Amino acid sequence: MRSVRAALAALVFLGGLVVACGDDTETTTSPTSEVGPSSTTPTTTTTTTTTTTTTAPPTTTTTVLPATTLPTTTTSTVPATAPPTTASPWLRQGASGDEVLALQRRLVELGYWLGTPDGDFGSNTHHAVVALQKVAGISRDGVVGPATLAAVEQGARPPAQSTSGLVVEIDLARQVLSVVRDGRVESVFDTSTGSVSGTTPRGHWTVTRQIDGLRRSELGLLYRPKYFYGGVAIHGYTSVPTHPASHGCVRVTYPAMDAIWSLGLAPVGTPVWVH
Repeated sequence: MRSVRAALAALVFLGGLVVACGDDTETTTSPTSEVGPSSTTPTTTTTTTTTTTTTAPPTTTTTVLPATTLPTTTTSTVPATAPPTTASPWLRQGASGDEVLALQRRLVELGYWLGTPDGDFGSNTHHAVVALQKVAGISRDGVVGPATLAAVEQGARPPAQSTSGLVVEIDLARQVLSVVRDGRVESVFDTSTGSVSGTTPRGHWTVTRQIDGLRRSELGLLYRPKYFYGGVAIHGYTSVPTHPASHGCVRVTYPAMDAIWSLGLAPVGTPVWVH
């Protein structure tokens, strides 16, 4: 500050011409009353007093610095980058949103039944994901991680065994039920077959009878069963695990069995191929 004041004093000392270039004369508005009365002699008395009092504020007129918008610009950018870092690439039952909706639409496109896509990762979507995981040969956990996403993108679908007509195909190795029409897989359902080898018999069979309701048997309740081999049927059940668990029947979920009935996917006379 001493060096600044010394420099300013030196400028004043050099003469009135330098003093007249001060650009802060408006800040000293109170002395301007002297300009009217002494308009004939304003150079010696008034200018020296105004310059000595106004030359110090130029350092304060740099109050422009605190008014800079640096604080506001730095804080506004932080929230904008935060949301992407918190997004999770994993989808599982209970999730919802656009990512789930896109997943559901892709699964339906591939033929995996889950009802109408609605953006909610519920039980139907879970079983559709498990069915795809079974077909792709990856972990059957119903969670959509990198491996499952890759299988979805690659379009994993079970191969068809039949080439003509409407045929229900049950894949014992993959544990899925496919509805095939003219050699093309139309619908795929998560299923669970007989836990003991042979209890779900391999071969080509036919739906011979059906019951539109609950059938109470010695082995439990069968929901809307469609029989294709003696007492062995495709039916709805409360539990459809990722592995063979039945006494020989082909289990699907209650909503899946309703879809098989309402969509006419396995009427009496439909061939059933178990392989």
